Amino acid sequence: MNAPLLHSSPETPDANALGFDKAPGDTRVVVAMSGGVDSSVTAALLKTQGFDVVGITLQLYDHGQAVERKGACCAGQDIHDARRTAERLDIPHYVLDYESRFRHSVMEDFADSYLRGETPIPCVRCNQTVKFRDLLETARDLGAEALATGHYARRIEGPRGAELHRAVDDSRDQSYFLFTTTPAQLDFLRFPLGGMPKRETRDLAARLGLAVAEKPDSQDICFVPNGSYARVVEKLRPGALEPGEIVDLEGRVLGGHEGVIGFTIGQRRGIKIGGQEEPLYVVRLEPEARRVVVGPKAALARDLVDLAELNWLGDGPLTAEGQAVEVKLRSTQQPVSATVKPRGTSDGTGARITLATPEFGISPGQAAVLYNGSRVLGGGWITATGASEIGGGGATQA
Repeated sequence: MNAPLLHSSPETPDANALGFDKAPGDTRVVVAMSGGVDSSVTAALLKTQGFDVVGITLQLYDHGQAVERKGACCAGQDIHDARRTAERLDIPHYVLDYESRFRHSVMEDFADSYLRGETPIPCVRCNQTVKFRDLLETARDLGAEALATGHYARRIEGPRGAELHRAVDDSRDQSYFLFTTTPAQLDFLRFPLGGMPKRETRDLAARLGLAVAEKPDSQDICFVPNGSYARVVEKLRPGALEPGEIVDLEGRVLGGHEGVIGFTIGQRRGIKIGGQEEPLYVVRLEPEARRVVVGPKAALARDLVDLAELNWLGDGPLTAEGQAVEVKLRSTQQPVSATVKPRGTSDGTGARITLATPEFGISPGQAAVLYNGSRVLGGGWITATGASEIGGGGATQA
């Protein structure tokens, strides 16, 4: 038998103070429910606080194929789990078919990015387009005053409006994946789990009688079964797996490969070239020539990073004098010291980051996310990297 739902009490985290100056029962909140423990607890916490909660689950790709993809969000089993949680909470629940939107905005972009020799982050594109653009508008259409998600990040009211901050539990922080969130979207969004450690989330799920309390976290990109990126790209772009050469920095042919899309900047494993004095790393990809350029780790050192589509969330505009920041160049990396300045581009969203110390393996297509302490100042997509001692300081494509 399920345990009764918790009532608001001192031991329940203050996750439902959503900042509205009216009774929770008069405040409708749409919760994005993926079927996992985080979004389920988000919905449950808001329900116990008395909010008018509506759950929405997105069907992002073919349901018949999805049911066989274990550990992937928004698959068939996940839709079932979300529906079961909504029934447990006695809240309305809707499954929306966003398959065509997801394919166009996320999957197609993912494939094209790999064909350009980049290393994409489809989860960010999904947040930027399908979730925080399309789903957010759907939430407004339903009369909601907020869209809540299970992301581990914090929304804090600052002197100039809502600010995005890292989660209290640094090991679970997902603010890196939210850097494209605009001020208008941030005003509407809520992240009830940002002040909680993950173990507390699972404890709450058990106390609330949710069947997903022990459900494992998803590990793979939802539409990439078993982590086989190249296979997905080949399916979306037939002919993408074209063989080519592996060459050293001087252009000498060292071997061959079955497709550039199987490599990323900084990769060491899978090159399959022996007899070298030093371990070899992928230094550069030349997709048009179907060439993979390899070299020693030292050849990966970069301290200049050019960005496109900069989303700036700081107080006031970014000026030519630049601003000292901390930057994460990968989701798992600890922030490092840097300076960011605007860089002239046709759309006005370019920027250049100068790192205090060179980093290794920075790949175009990845994101550079800027912080000031716990606050997210914004970020952009990496388009090129360079070393300041090369060519008078100009960035060259990695």
